[in-house]
Parts: sequence; C-alpha cells; structure tokens
Amino acid sequence: MSKLSKAQAKAHQAACDLLSKDVLSIDERLFVIENWQESAKHINTIAGAFFTPWGLARDFSIEVCGRRVIDLCAGIGSLSLAYFLKCQLDRRLPEITCIEKNPDYLAVGKKVLPEATWIEADVFDVPDLGLGHFQCAYGNPPFGATPRNSKKSVGYTGGEFEYHVINIASKIAEYGTFIVPQMSAPFTYSGKPVYTETNPERYQEFSKQTGVELGANCGIDTSVYARDWHGVSVAVEIVTSEFKEPQVEPVDQFDLFAEAAE
Repeated sequence: MSKLSKAQAKAHQAACDLLSKDVLSIDERLFVIENWQESAKHINTIAGAFFTPWGLARDFSIEVCGRRVIDLCAGIGSLSLAYFLKCQLDRRLPEITCIEKNPDYLAVGKKVLPEATWIEADVFDVPDLGLGHFQCAYGNPPFGATPRNSKKSVGYTGGEFEYHVINIASKIAEYGTFIVPQMSAPFTYSGKPVYTETNPERYQEFSKQTGVELGANCGIDTSVYARDWHGVSVAVEIVTSEFKEPQVEPVDQFDLFAEAAE
C-alpha cells in the first residue's frame, strides 16, 4: 500500500461511495476508473500491476478489434470499458470476457463494465477454462519478473510476466495487442524522436521459444500519459501480433443454442 495525498484519498473515497450504487452512469464509471486507487489496499509494486490511465486506454482501443474479445489481467476494466464505448459509437455490441485474479479489482470491474463477462481466475488457467475462440486478446498485464504459476507456463520459460500473458493469448485468439514495458518491445517509439527497431535479448528469447512476433501499433505515443499512472511513471509501448491459428477448438454456436434450449 502507498500513502495517498489528501486529494487522492478524497477522490478514492468518492469512487468507493459510487461503487455502493447498484448501477453507475457512464460518467460515474469514468470517475471510478480515474480515481479508484489500486494502491489503497494493495502493494502494487510487488504484483507489478498498475491500472491503465484512461486517456491511454482510449487510444489503446484503436488497436482492439472483433466482436468476441478477451481482456487478460483486466484489473478494474479500463481497457475493456474504452473498447465497449468505442463499439457503442459504431453501434456494435461486443462480447467481452474479462479475466482478473484479484477479487477486489474484479468487484470494481463488475460495476465499471457489467456488460462484460467477468471471470475470477489466474491468467495461466485461461487455456484450460474452455472459453473457446476469440478474435482479439488484449491487456495491460503485470510487468517484469512478478510472481506467477510457473507450473502452468507452457512454451515460454523466461521470467517476463508480460511475455507469458502474450503467449497465452496466442493460444486462444487470432490477434493480440498489449501494453508492455518499452524494454520488452522490439522497437522504441514513445517519447523518442523517431521510431527505431530494436531486438532486445529478452524479446529474442520469447520469440524463439513461442514463434510469436510482436509488431508496432498504428502510431500511439504512450509517453503522453506517462504522468497519469497511479503512483508510478513507466515507459511503455503498445505491441501487436497476428497469431497463428488458435490452439483451442472454437465454440460451436449451434451447440450453445442447443444447450440453452435444454
């Protein structure tokens, strides 16, 4: 836990008060996203988890696509809310699944985006949940060598948590886009004079073991939001990847309808 300023503590309490309501308006949801402090009850530096600033989440939603999508390590749902609102503008109704291990985050997320299906689970268990096939997997996973279920790690043996999550995404989705530390991306762009391709050793290890190649986004400079993170300022990039055929069987929609009719 970290010490909040008086203004932060007051805004956090106001967000908590809103969460006592059964239904939140869009403006109230956005207030919670921007002011509910993840560090009020949890030591986030240990978990490597920090919620995405709302401005960055809106920009990130440009790279999310598809009707059936999954948010891995969803936190309180910033990225998914941004995508949901974008789809509303386009008059499309996405089917969003949010995976979150922390029950406190998940409880807030259900109020922020009740339209999504929220599942309390370790991200490493996702391939075994039988969720089927997704057009897109996305997220802002914990960074670095954070605690994880090493027995569930398949295909990648390195220590970077973000790479493990991307590897899991490659097993269930056609396309992926993630926020990762700048030093884990195969390029630098945000906050830099020019876009530069790099090939860090950690990325080489990940790509060699998994066959997953990460690419750049449409030109989003994440440094614009560097001061908007709660309690930390991190250099990040948005990476994208077109995965090979998912390694799980797609859900048969006719079977789902049949089950519902029984």
